[in-house]
Amino acid sequence: MPINSFENYPMSWKPDLSNTKPPIYLALVRQLEDDIKAGILKPGTKLPPQRELADYLDINLSTVSRALKICEQKGLLSASVGNGTYISSDVTSDKIFICGQENPPFIEMGGLYPHIEANRKVKQYAERLLKKPDALKLFSYAESEGTEIQRTAGAAWFRKMGLHTDSQHIILAAGGQNALTATVCGLLKQGDRIGTDYVTYPGIKTIAQMIGVQLVAIQHKDFEMTEAGIYYAIQNENIKGIYVIPDFHNPTSHIMSLETRKMIAQIAQEENILIIEDAINNLLEDNPLPPIAAFAPEQVICLASLSKTIAPGLRTAFIYVPEKYHCDLATTLYNMNISNPALLSTISADLIINGIADEVIMERKKEISNRNLIVNEILNGYLVESKLTCPIRYLLLPDYFTGKSFEICALQTGVQVFGAERFTVGNKPADKTARISVITPPTINDLTEGLQRLKKILS
Repeated sequence: MPINSFENYPMSWKPDLSNTKPPIYLALVRQLEDDIKAGILKPGTKLPPQRELADYLDINLSTVSRALKICEQKGLLSASVGNGTYISSDVTSDKIFICGQENPPFIEMGGLYPHIEANRKVKQYAERLLKKPDALKLFSYAESEGTEIQRTAGAAWFRKMGLHTDSQHIILAAGGQNALTATVCGLLKQGDRIGTDYVTYPGIKTIAQMIGVQLVAIQHKDFEMTEAGIYYAIQNENIKGIYVIPDFHNPTSHIMSLETRKMIAQIAQEENILIIEDAINNLLEDNPLPPIAAFAPEQVICLASLSKTIAPGLRTAFIYVPEKYHCDLATTLYNMNISNPALLSTISADLIINGIADEVIMERKKEISNRNLIVNEILNGYLVESKLTCPIRYLLLPDYFTGKSFEICALQTGVQVFGAERFTVGNKPADKTARISVITPPTINDLTEGLQRLKKILS
């Protein structure tokens, strides 16, 4: 059908390929990217059906399908069976958070960077370790999966959470993001789909975009995935697995109920799907619930980083891995890291074995609790309720704000926060919410000043 027959036909997108170079499918990808950048295609816009686009452009349907599949893998589009294809709701949001800026020009309450004053015991232990006669070996290559002592420490770490395992099921990684990247890259392939919460940790979004895995938002109720929503995604969206953060969920701060943990575990066993459980915040709770891995140990890979509980600079994470995934995950980590830093892995394991890690966690929880008392007082009425040891808080914004507009207004007053658009998955409009970090401001005075500035904007 010639293109001019659509002259007066209403379409949400009318790409112009008249002056483009072949191949046509890549030209269509570039056109969509350019139109998003130019603001012609806005987040949440529903695209015309593929056959309609093909007729409008007078090209093969397969060419359009190939182009839109690439755009899906890039994270630009969100497609749902029976519901059409939309511009992703987070397409204009920055998903990469720059950490460790020296002397930032604002009060940092967006990124989650535990302040370094809490790590004096870690520093003191590291200094003693480096004075030992055999300290030189800490600067050599180490076992790619971790030594027996380090893996035993990892098993002990998981037992504190309620997951009883042994060193044979533990692999070390160079931090939580390293562990998550290896898990996704090692066990999923381009074109696969995994389910997530409707808002989730941006780190999983950047990984998925990097390798062409699509995230599918699971139906939820009261911040938790529903049983019907998971079954629907398995049957209709063909998801291969689910990524979850059960404890102090990022960004909502929600703690998943025991019933939902058991439900997810049961479905994983029945449907033989992979569960990637990010347990980074589990031990910040006073009485943590058992991880999902405790109920379906053969289906769940559980990640436990030390960054929020002990020290982010240790870059150490423990991975609980079922036997059937062990070889693929270990190979991927070897290809990524060769080995983990011997110095950091040794310090991490020794802190756990000697009980110093427990002391650090207690101090950190006390500090976070004191900070949350201040947060609750200043931002009363704007917060999703959470326990005092939660390192993040979720703000409910007035109707005249979006997450993105609030983020901009906050930065204009010298405070960095992150709007909901950064965390959103799928094509639905982002909630009128924002996340703030309780743990990042270096001093109580900085925290208080930042909160007071936010309160002025909100009120």
